[in-house]
Amino acid sequence: MPDTWPPAEPAEVELSAGDARLVVDLRGGALRRLAVGAWEVLDGYPAGRMLPGWRGAVLLPWPNRIRDGRWRWEGEELQLEVQSPEEPHAIHGLLSWQPWSVLQRSDRSVTVGTTVEPHPGYPFRLAAAVDHVLDADRLTWTLRVRNAGNRPAPFGAGVHPYLSVGATEDGGIGDAGLALPARTELVLDGGMPTGERRPFDGAVGRVGDRALDTPLTDLERDAEGWAKVRLTGAAGELVLAADAAWPWLQVYSGDTLPTGQWRRSLAVEPMTCPPNALADGTDLLVLEPGAEWAGTWTLAWSPAA
Repeated sequence: MPDTWPPAEPAEVELSAGDARLVVDLRGGALRRLAVGAWEVLDGYPAGRMLPGWRGAVLLPWPNRIRDGRWRWEGEELQLEVQSPEEPHAIHGLLSWQPWSVLQRSDRSVTVGTTVEPHPGYPFRLAAAVDHVLDADRLTWTLRVRNAGNRPAPFGAGVHPYLSVGATEDGGIGDAGLALPARTELVLDGGMPTGERRPFDGAVGRVGDRALDTPLTDLERDAEGWAKVRLTGAAGELVLAADAAWPWLQVYSGDTLPTGQWRRSLAVEPMTCPPNALADGTDLLVLEPGAEWAGTWTLAWSPAA
């Protein structure tokens, strides 16, 4: 009998530019680590671990939650797997645990990819590729999605980085300063939309004790179409800029995370749609067979003097 096994390596891929180091986990495609010198710009996770709190995860074919995992498409009732009996919703897509492969690589860029195969509750086929370009002062991240099936495919997308500006203790994000480019908040109850929207003031200032787990839209954009989040702290300033492909941001201050992760960093999640979009259709994208979509965000850093 042949002693042949599936390849176990590489498990991740690393890029460097100046003092910046990026590690992409090929088990899920997540941003596992981004550091600039001694500054851990992303609050990531150790090699070989399951990503806690969905850190750095690629969220496809939906971001956030689908109520009870139930939705309907073209008259067909569909049921996705739910997270747990305590939280009976489908959460953050289908890609976070499956293998990705390196499609192309250079000194400062790497493209990784995988395929969403038809799945219980999601009978569509999507090809996904993520382009990472690392410069000494920023990361540029682009998700590309192609309908690899033979029928129109509805989907949403997002990504789940936790931004860190120097806090190393639980609760430390309270000392950070925050500015968000949003004018409207989607009201949630138990993580699911109530149907209500209300005005939002993005000039947050010091985070303090404020608890955030908030979908935001009506994003203010600069002349080039970028919506910019600014987070400042002892380590420096981070600016996350999302292009027009991302009309939503989910901002999460980590209040439900366990000890050792609690309110230590801020998740800022560019999204194409809000929670429950597969079910209620809000900003849901649909690709015809062979059609493609792409969205880009960047993260720039300025270390403290």
